[in-house]
Amino acid sequence: MDPTIAMILLTDGLAWSAIYLIVGLGLVLIFSVTRVIFVPFGSIAVFSALSLGAMELRRLPAAINLIGLFVVLALLMELARLWRQHAWRGLPRVLAFWGVAPLLPCALAAWATTQHSELLRVLAAVLLAVPMGPLIERIALRPVARASVLSLLIVALVLDLVLSGLGLLWFGPEGLRTKAALDGSVALSSSLTINYQTLLTIAVAFALALLFYVGFQRTRMGKVLHATASNPTGARLVGIRPAFTASIAHMIAALLAGIVGVLISPVATVYYDSGLILTLKAFVAAIIGGLVSYPLTALGALLVGVSESFASFWNSGLKDAIVFGLLIPILVIRSGLVAHHDEEEGDE
Repeated sequence: MDPTIAMILLTDGLAWSAIYLIVGLGLVLIFSVTRVIFVPFGSIAVFSALSLGAMELRRLPAAINLIGLFVVLALLMELARLWRQHAWRGLPRVLAFWGVAPLLPCALAAWATTQHSELLRVLAAVLLAVPMGPLIERIALRPVARASVLSLLIVALVLDLVLSGLGLLWFGPEGLRTKAALDGSVALSSSLTINYQTLLTIAVAFALALLFYVGFQRTRMGKVLHATASNPTGARLVGIRPAFTASIAHMIAALLAGIVGVLISPVATVYYDSGLILTLKAFVAAIIGGLVSYPLTALGALLVGVSESFASFWNSGLKDAIVFGLLIPILVIRSGLVAHHDEEEGDE
């Protein structure tokens, strides 16, 4: 392998590291707030990508049907809750939050389909993913919120399979690849060029990581999410509602999924079931961070992306096995560190 090929592989690895970083941020956020390993994250990203592809073909995105189904189910569950609690004064808020708000991105996507602006279609595809997070949380995860982490993981896996089936039903089996947001490339040397789409992906991931850091440290909502993640019981005692923070966390994660969808669709053909493998690779990065540390998750994303790029050069058939094989030494190292920490506490 000569240096030029190594630099090309490194560049490609950095681009995919940026994708895994964004997915990892969403996984860590939701797990820290709700204890759920949000496996459907990748499916939401795929639906966003397929929606953008449908709009470019001047077709209504099938995600509108999916959101409509979720809205009906969420409203029925909320109305049943109001009936049990005899709290009909909350009906306007329920209708606004679970009925009207999720349909606004659908209206924007329907309008963007008829327009010629690529930027508008990208914005509509990203926003179309946002209501999926809270709706999925309300329908499938909130009723079992007090279950064990293992039970929540099983529910999340089943939910992802259901979403894949709905994706096949409404989006179809055909894959799509969208137009690049930025055309052209920049030459770093006589034999190495980087396209603007790769630079955009890395820049967006860096900006989101910085925004996460500032948001959690400086904003009131960030402090609420951080308090819930650090001490759920204490958060309840000071008046922070777990259902509210769970909805906000899933909304933010769904926004990240929408961004991931429009970033990967120009560089890879996306199918209805491409989401699971995307989530699993980002999960390896999140495991490096212990599902709690954003900086270590960023480091894990860099390791996964670069390893996958070089592994695909050496043996493309084994690249996934090599990436997932990273979990073994990572878990062994983390297990040793945790055991050492427990021994120190025991000695005290």
